Amino acid sequence: MRKLTKEKLEAERSRLEQMRVFEKEYASCGIICGVDEAGRGPLAGPVAAGAVILPADCEILFLNDSKKLSEKRREELFAEIKEKAVSWSVGIVDADVIDRINILKATYEAMRKAVAALSPTPDLLLNDAVLIPGVEIEQVKIIKGDAKSVSIAAASILAKVTRDHLMEEYDRHYPEYGFARHKGYGTAAHIAALEKLGPCPIHRKTFIGKFVKKE
Repeated sequence: MRKLTKEKLEAERSRLEQMRVFEKEYASCGIICGVDEAGRGPLAGPVAAGAVILPADCEILFLNDSKKLSEKRREELFAEIKEKAVSWSVGIVDADVIDRINILKATYEAMRKAVAALSPTPDLLLNDAVLIPGVEIEQVKIIKGDAKSVSIAAASILAKVTRDHLMEEYDRHYPEYGFARHKGYGTAAHIAALEKLGPCPIHRKTFIGKFVKKE
């Protein structure tokens, strides 16, 4: 990561300070955890949810919504978040469960898994746009929270990069679908492969009906 000029460093620290508004607002609640998901929309692969507890004085430059970052920057931040976090976890729910219970319930399950694996147990969850059923911890729903909260942004990066790594591994098992490139999303190349070859074991059967011929 290249060294920033004094002016750019000050600007970046000012931006990050604005992303600590919710952490400061709820500081009196105790241990704060950010929660976010990755992979609700793809045609294949799991859904992942990240949960992260950051130290109050933690500085991670360039922390932001994972969708606004390059792959290289996400990978750098992925390592730094894991190194600096008090606790972190990623919950994974596979395609067969998504097909059985639907993507929304599967996303909640991934979030519950991630939160349950943390130590210490958080006192408050800052979630990106949802309230998680079945969790006996106080929660705050923040619309577009991955761009407004450092904790949620960190969770979004952990979820995204973990899921991307899984899809790259799946690509080695099913190279004809190109999972390493599109990560299971419905690109033209992915749909063409799906129409030609039919689904593989990690495709979400409830997502691909219009691309697969019924026998």
